[in-house]
Amino acid sequence: MALNPNAIVAQSGGPTAVINASACGVIQESLACTQIGTIYGAINGILGVLKEDLFDLSNESPHAIEALKQTPAAAIGSCRYKLKSLEKSRQDYERILDVFQVHNIHYFFYIGGNDSMDTADKVNKLAADKGYELVCMGVPKTIDNDLAFTDHCPGYGSVAKYVATCAMEAGKDTEALYTADTCTILEVMGRNAGWIAAATGLARRSGQDAPHLIYMPEVPFTREKLVSDVKEVLKEFGRVFIVTGEGLKNQDGSYITADTGKFGKDSFGHAQLGGVAEILKDIIEREVGIKTRFNKLGTNQRSAMHFASLTDMNEAYRCGQMAVKHALEGINGRMVTLVRESDNPYRCTTGLALLSDVANGEKKVPREYINETGNGITQAMKDYVRPLVTGEAPVTIADDGLPEYMRFERKPVGKKLANYLEG
Repeated sequence: MALNPNAIVAQSGGPTAVINASACGVIQESLACTQIGTIYGAINGILGVLKEDLFDLSNESPHAIEALKQTPAAAIGSCRYKLKSLEKSRQDYERILDVFQVHNIHYFFYIGGNDSMDTADKVNKLAADKGYELVCMGVPKTIDNDLAFTDHCPGYGSVAKYVATCAMEAGKDTEALYTADTCTILEVMGRNAGWIAAATGLARRSGQDAPHLIYMPEVPFTREKLVSDVKEVLKEFGRVFIVTGEGLKNQDGSYITADTGKFGKDSFGHAQLGGVAEILKDIIEREVGIKTRFNKLGTNQRSAMHFASLTDMNEAYRCGQMAVKHALEGINGRMVTLVRESDNPYRCTTGLALLSDVANGEKKVPREYINETGNGITQAMKDYVRPLVTGEAPVTIADDGLPEYMRFERKPVGKKLANYLEG
């Protein structure tokens, strides 16, 4: 390893309430050790590396770094820039190594999901082929909770806490006005896995409580089943509260929003989802004949720091911290994982998984977590998610009564290479 090797940390993909807590863990652990010279931040993820848009995190105030723990979204800057295979995007990967080399960077910490782990894995392999000493460590991040080889993902506990509370509160609204607003649909995120939708089941402490119906991508959707379910709940309670994941699929495996063609694809090639609630609303109003309204939480659900889970924040920080500890031990090409040791009392430690395994895996809601009729959750799901939402992450409230969130100064590091990806 080079003398006084430097490190870089980057964030990728959709932000969460606690992705900054993971960054805080990486930064503080790096600053505390003697083996790392400078810790850089890559502005807007891997795109910042390609453009050599870096800033020195050691120049940021310790107060700002500590305040990362209670600030939502991605303070270093995130992106959805898609790197293809080494064969198709070799120039990009070589550029990354060039940037690392001129800045004496030999530790790469990437906070993200499947695509981020894939990028880190490919950078690591190219570095090995070229004989460049590099340690690549992944830090898990996704509200979708669909990363394989980890019990759960930092970010999920906070979104679970928020959406369950939203279902509880909006359910009370529906109950109060059910003679006029008989049905409410809450649409939540979740492309291919129903973890977020399933978490709202925590709100149902009694039979009357919302949500009465939960629809997830794991169970094929049919119009007939929806109509039948709604009629049955109406008969029992006189009202119905539904939660649906945005990635609801037909029996042929296609998204039920596919026929709308409104949203296209994002930069990762993933279908842009949304509009499920409108489809369900239309079916219910036409075929059941009751007034239906819908709520969409949008990006609020992934950035709701004001009601984030303390457990989630602490585990996110620990994952970032452990990534640095393992890197300094010489461990390479791994992602830090969360390993549940027990539910009651809840105990969780960290482990490791190969970046390549995580990149190619996906974890969906197990069938035993979904009720027999496919429109709700079981006690096993409640037991799984309940410990993850415990505690409230501290948030500093300013004099104006609103939360106080930090912002980095981001004083740029001087560029040493020719411009790249300009325009």
